[in-house]
Amino acid sequence: MTARSGGPLTGTAQVPGDKSISHRALILGALSVGETRITGLLEGQDVLDTARAMRAFGAEVTDMGGGAWSVHGVGVGGFAEPDRVIDCGNSGTGVRLIMGAMATSPVTATFTGDASLNARPMARVTDPLALFGAQVLGRAGGRLPMTLRGAAAPVPVDYTVPVPSAQVKSAVLLAGLNAPGQTVVTEAEPTRDHTERMLAGFGARIETEERDGGCVITLTGQPELTPQQIAVPRDPSSAAFPVCAALIVEGSDVLVPNIGLNPTRAGLFTTLRDMGANLDYENTREEGGEPVADLRARFSPGLTGIEVPPARAASMIDEYPVLSVVAACAEGPTVMRGVGELRVKESDRIAAMAAGLRANGVEVEEGEDWWIVHGRGAGGVPGGATCASHLDHRIAMSFLVLGLAAWRPVGVDDGGPIATSFPVFEPLMAGLGADIRRDGA
Repeated sequence: MTARSGGPLTGTAQVPGDKSISHRALILGALSVGETRITGLLEGQDVLDTARAMRAFGAEVTDMGGGAWSVHGVGVGGFAEPDRVIDCGNSGTGVRLIMGAMATSPVTATFTGDASLNARPMARVTDPLALFGAQVLGRAGGRLPMTLRGAAAPVPVDYTVPVPSAQVKSAVLLAGLNAPGQTVVTEAEPTRDHTERMLAGFGARIETEERDGGCVITLTGQPELTPQQIAVPRDPSSAAFPVCAALIVEGSDVLVPNIGLNPTRAGLFTTLRDMGANLDYENTREEGGEPVADLRARFSPGLTGIEVPPARAASMIDEYPVLSVVAACAEGPTVMRGVGELRVKESDRIAAMAAGLRANGVEVEEGEDWWIVHGRGAGGVPGGATCASHLDHRIAMSFLVLGLAAWRPVGVDDGGPIATSFPVFEPLMAGLGADIRRDGA
């Protein structure tokens, strides 16, 4: 796929539902007793793989059409043993949360994924799950394919998350649902709290206490979860792409409605405003326990590089690739520290973005958990290169955004992974006026 500069981006971008909340809605719906109704579900491949997994564990999951889904759950501890391998495709969130949800039930399941997911380390999740009594057999380095045998007599755990990770925290909390007593998770830095919010909404007893800049979360096990009506807000990680494109394409004015602005997810938008972005929050409100607003992004020729506070990393970890594109179009260096987790995402995102930006004429420095993008100012990126996406949807979309503002077209070798999280990316961007083409089209 190749992106070329052209006219301004204008109009309204209706981005899909939030992927993080969509995964959790399906899983908690499957663990409740009765029917959960979900509207606005993201119907990307990652979430569809989670829906298929919940069916394999015995829940009745039905696509009602138009983003509406019904989940008839089996209750906490009610998972049946699946009769086939659980294929989670490209989704690290999906596989880690599902592992947590089944780890304290007396069933055995084997998990696999695509080449990217099978290369990612799972020990950060399976190590704490073993504390509950689960048993794990996988490839060297703790990688998929992997078989997980759930604990027949689970015990509650008190676990301190070693590095900020909402996936690890959420897997431990989901495992704690079917363990007697109280499971306690301590994190030094707050991470996205969708799991805690949704557990409380489904009727679990869960308490969060702020402590020393982080928090301690206490979950009382073996509740009966009550089915819910869930309206999924639009995904801030997907909104990042039309928002960032509007900021760097001359003359642009784009409205992105109904975006979830959970404080644990909105770090990118705060950072963009710190850089001088013309980005406004309109019609702020609350929906389903989550803060929501309409975002209006306009071309911002005066963007300035900044040092992004490391404490903000957990709230925007998936957005650093596209932030680096904005940084390339800003004046001066943008410094990003405390982002080592980017090296173990769908790809090594620091290495992938650094290589592609350099190929397109942007100077980048990098270390193990930091990188610096030296901006060339508005309209200053030469472009002209085809970049490797490394089977990573966010890498692919970020470089396509860069191509909309560079002097020469910017391509990606494989745009296929975009469907995992943002299946309407191409028509949505085309509707705003973006020139993004598939090779040969």
